[in-house]
Amino acid sequence: MGNSFAPARLPSTRGRARGTGQGMTKENIKTPRWGWALTGSGHFFKESLALMRQLPDLDVFLSSAAEEVLNMYKQELSFAEGTRLYKDRTASSVPVGNFYYGVYHTLVLGPATSNTVAKCVVGISDNLPTNVFAQAGKCRVHTIVFACDTAPEMDTEAPKGMVKVYPRRIDLENTAKLKTFEDTTVVETMDEFESAIKARVKWLKDTTGSYS
Repeated sequence: MGNSFAPARLPSTRGRARGTGQGMTKENIKTPRWGWALTGSGHFFKESLALMRQLPDLDVFLSSAAEEVLNMYKQELSFAEGTRLYKDRTASSVPVGNFYYGVYHTLVLGPATSNTVAKCVVGISDNLPTNVFAQAGKCRVHTIVFACDTAPEMDTEAPKGMVKVYPRRIDLENTAKLKTFEDTTVVETMDEFESAIKARVKWLKDTTGSYS
């Protein structure tokens, strides 16, 4: 997917959404739209941000751990004009209420830590990413999950370079269990992640005539 959307710097939101475009109001925000939740994983983190920058009409759900990862990897949140940012600042994850009203057609959760995947599998919703995953399921919003721990031995990028990791059996089992969830696509590689996004874009164009 080519990046044909002008990037815009996202301001800090302190738990509420703010548009990046001038004149953005609740009334003129386009819906339904993409939702994307970032967790505390650095696995293909930069590549995932690049994918996000190709999507219009996007809301970003940022966990507290993801904010730390942004700093560790020296990355900035600059996306297409009109992107909204939600930070994990409320105990009840207030922003998830948008799922009840048809604001989203797709949720992307990725890269997803083994901790996030485990919580999703057993139904724990105690932060913003796990809450939006739960609400997407309850509201029948299709979800794409990029799981990080997917093989017995993996190479991943740490802040200081590439390292070797050895996911535990429980991590691999949880990824397999998540694949059985309704209306949920779980991918294991960056190529699969890109393909899943492209397939969803194509489906949206074919069924609605719109990119978003």
